[in-house]
Amino acid sequence: MADPIAEHKPDPDNNDSTSGSPEPKKQPEPKKPTERFRLGWGMVTFAILLGLLAGIGTFTFGYGKGASYLSNNPETCVNCHVMQGHMDSWQNSSHHHVAVCNDCHLPHDFVGKWVTKADNGFFHSLAFTLQNYRDPIQIKPRNKVVAQGSCIHCHKEVVHSLLPATSGQDMQSCVHCHSDVGHAFR
Repeated sequence: MADPIAEHKPDPDNNDSTSGSPEPKKQPEPKKPTERFRLGWGMVTFAILLGLLAGIGTFTFGYGKGASYLSNNPETCVNCHVMQGHMDSWQNSSHHHVAVCNDCHLPHDFVGKWVTKADNGFFHSLAFTLQNYRDPIQIKPRNKVVAQGSCIHCHKEVVHSLLPATSGQDMQSCVHCHSDVGHAFR
């Protein structure tokens, strides 16, 4: 006679409930919170400094009317009180009805315009914040080059014969002779 117990030995590969209860699969132990992600003091300090920088930058941009500098409005230039004299002289100039500040003080190509706006915006805000500028404010050499390029851009039909034969040669600045064109009596 066959042994009834031997015939019904549980098969370890069979998950049939009639053959006995299978052994439960072991679940991996959950990781401790400190093992999952550990922030070092350096990361916390960096995050705090980054937050402070973003907060101060946002405040300064709002307080300084930063968004207005993205426009073409000449009134934007007098956000800084030191520019009022230049605004007044521009309103009395021969170019008042044909050109605004950006027409003369920014390049006429898209990339050059925005690079110059960013460059001037940063250095102007730095100078005004640190009170490190001459009063009356003076145009910097790099911006004189931009203004000269603007004169040539608008008056190329008239001045083409005056331009140097090679690009490496210097040319007399237009405002040397026409000093009151953009800012009368300056």
